[in-house]
Amino acid sequence: MMSNMSSDYILENSEQTESFGQSLALALKSNPSKHAVLIFLEGDLGAGKTTMVRGFLRGLGFKGRTKSPTYTIVEPYQLEELTVYHFDLYRLASPEELEFIGIDEYLTDPNAICLVEWPEKGEGWLKQPNISIKLDYYNDGRKLRLMVHSEAVLDKLAIKSDGES
Repeated sequence: MMSNMSSDYILENSEQTESFGQSLALALKSNPSKHAVLIFLEGDLGAGKTTMVRGFLRGLGFKGRTKSPTYTIVEPYQLEELTVYHFDLYRLASPEELEFIGIDEYLTDPNAICLVEWPEKGEGWLKQPNISIKLDYYNDGRKLRLMVHSEAVLDKLAIKSDGES
């Protein structure tokens, strides 16, 4: 297991948040793994997680409306070469509910990218993510911390950062 690489970014508005999501999607478009790419999205309500997902989907060519899966728990987006699953675990009463929705099937699909909001609600049922993104309020914009936990994913990322730690 590699040591985590992290980078911080200042995003001044929602357009920059979407643009970051687009850049991330382009970097991850082809998956060398035998499993889904798993991305955790963390941050307070309104911090920009769904905005990031909208940009991510746009980066992969999705033109439709991006829906927040707050009530459905998962929203699938079938794209040409892969499927993006947007999870929102905010309303989970218990992490065991992930078993009922078949989380293992999503996570073992090599043609899938799983974006998970509120991953702490699935603690114990979700595996270690390839990437964690934390969004925090910062002045009028957001501060984003990108943490990469996978060597294969790290090799694919070509996003320029303001600083690495």
